[in-house]
Amino acid sequence: MLNYDLTEEQQILRDSVREFAEKEIRPVAEELDEKEEFSLDLVKKMAELGLFGMFVSEEYGGSNVGYVAYVIAVEELARVDGSAAATVAAANSLGIGPIFYFGNDEQKREWLPRLCRGEILSSFGLTEPNAGSDAGGSQTAAELKGGEWIINGSKIFITNSSSPMSEIIIVQAKTGERGKGKSELSCILVPNKTTGVTTKTMHGKMMWRSSNTGELYFDNVKVPEKNLVGKRGEGFKQMLATLDRGRLAIAAMGLGGAQGAFELALAYSKERRQFGKPLASFQAIAFKLADMAMEIEAARDLLYKACWLCEQKRPFTMEAAMAKLYCSEVMSRAVNHAVQIHGGYGLMREYQVERFYRDQKLLEIGEGTSEIQRIVIARNLGCFE
Repeated sequence: MLNYDLTEEQQILRDSVREFAEKEIRPVAEELDEKEEFSLDLVKKMAELGLFGMFVSEEYGGSNVGYVAYVIAVEELARVDGSAAATVAAANSLGIGPIFYFGNDEQKREWLPRLCRGEILSSFGLTEPNAGSDAGGSQTAAELKGGEWIINGSKIFITNSSSPMSEIIIVQAKTGERGKGKSELSCILVPNKTTGVTTKTMHGKMMWRSSNTGELYFDNVKVPEKNLVGKRGEGFKQMLATLDRGRLAIAAMGLGGAQGAFELALAYSKERRQFGKPLASFQAIAFKLADMAMEIEAARDLLYKACWLCEQKRPFTMEAAMAKLYCSEVMSRAVNHAVQIHGGYGLMREYQVERFYRDQKLLEIGEGTSEIQRIVIARNLGCFE
C-alpha cells in the first residue's frame, strides 16, 4: 500500500529547516547575493542544524537520516535561497559522498567527522576548462612515483573549493591509459594546503552569487599513494555514482526554487490590483499559478520516488536523471511565470523573484546538462546501440 505521508522525523526536519531559512537566510540573502559574499556564519548555523553528513552512518559522524530527509532539507533551503542550498548540496553530495561511499576506513575516519560537523568543506574536482559534459576527457594527470602521486592540471567551476573552510579536494585525474584512446581515471584526495595547489575564487557569476565557486590549479602537487580513493582506475565509475546521487540534490534545488517562486508570485498576485481587482482573479494569471502548482506537485512525487529507490538500494540512475531534468525545467517555467506575474517589478533586484530567475539557469547545466539527462534516460530505455 502506498503511503505519501512524511514520517514524524521528516516533518520535524522540514519545519525546522523552513523556520531557519525564513529567520536566518531570507533577511540576508539579498545582501549576500549583491556582495557575492560567502557566509561563514550561515554555514556554521546550518552545521548546528545538522545539515551536513545526513546520509552518513553515525560511526563516521553523520546522522544517517536518509536521502528523502536530505532532499527535504535542500528543498527548504532552496525555497528561500539557491546559494545556501548549493553550499549544502555540494558539501554533502560531492564533498562527503565520494569519501563515504568509496574511501577506505582510514580516509573516512580522518575526514568525515569534521566534514559532517560542518567544521570544514570538501569539494569534487571534476570539471575542467575543456572537459564539461565529456567528463571522461579529463586532462589533469597523476603519475605514481616513489610512493607519491604527482598531479598536474586544473579544474574549474568547483563548488566549495576556495573558501576559508575548504580543506580537501577529491580530484579526478588521468592515471594511465586503457587503450583505444580511453584514459584510466582515478580519484585522489588532495588537501587544499598541499604545496603546488592554487585556488582562485570565481566572481561575476549570474547565479548562486553567495556560494563559493573556484578554479583549481595543480603544479607538481605531491600526495601519498594512500590518498587514492578506492581502486586505481575506478574514478570514472565513482564519478558516475556520485553524480547519480548528486542529481537528487540538484533536483531538490529545482523543486524548492520552484516552490519559492510560486509562493512569491501567488502572494504578489493577491496583493497587486489592476482594473480594480487582484491579479489572481484574472484567468490569465490564475492559469499560470495553477500550472505552477500542478508541476511542482508532480516534480515532488518524481523526486521523492527516486530518493526512495536510492534508500532501498535499488537502481535509480534513470529516475535520478528524470528528477533532475524535470525539477530543473519546472523551476525554469515557474520563475518565468513568476517574473511575468510581477511585471516590471519582477525585473528589479529589490524583488526576490529576480534572484530566483537568475539562480535557476545553473540547474539545467550543473551536474549534467539537460541534454545529458535525456541521453541517460534514453540509454536506460535501450534507445542507443
